[in-house]
Amino acid sequence: MTQTKNNYSVELRKTLPDDLETLFAHQADDDAGHMAAFVNEKWKDKEAYLAKWNKLLTDETLNIRTIVVDSIIVGSISTWLLGDELQLAYGIGKAYWNKGIATAALQQFLTIATHRPLYGRVAFDNIGSARVLTKCGFKKIAEDQYYAFARKKEIAEFVYILEV
Repeated sequence: MTQTKNNYSVELRKTLPDDLETLFAHQADDDAGHMAAFVNEKWKDKEAYLAKWNKLLTDETLNIRTIVVDSIIVGSISTWLLGDELQLAYGIGKAYWNKGIATAALQQFLTIATHRPLYGRVAFDNIGSARVLTKCGFKKIAEDQYYAFARKKEIAEFVYILEV
């Protein structure tokens, strides 16, 4: 458990199937989808989300954690493979943005997910998420163009890496 500068107690725990309803609600928010940008094309399809994540939760090779603040589920953080590169993914419910929670959660997560290099990707205008990555030691290494389903257009994506 970690305290943020705003005195939030941030805890990571294994994600449970019962968490998925709340996590879906966070993801399906229009503002959250806009900031995440690179969600899949069915990002608002609850059935598809639950089916995908219930399957992922059975994969022991993945690090999937729920972010809890004062006994409230506020988001999730995990790793996943893109080709042979380990990627970081996290999301925080909109009500909990800009409170230091994502940074505290990522700092804790990096003690669990110790494989390096670890990559993080953010939409070009997601300044908050880019700041979280850099505070936790990630370095910007590239810029790509990808289709953002949440925005229905191609946009720039910044690629970050944590090597040590």
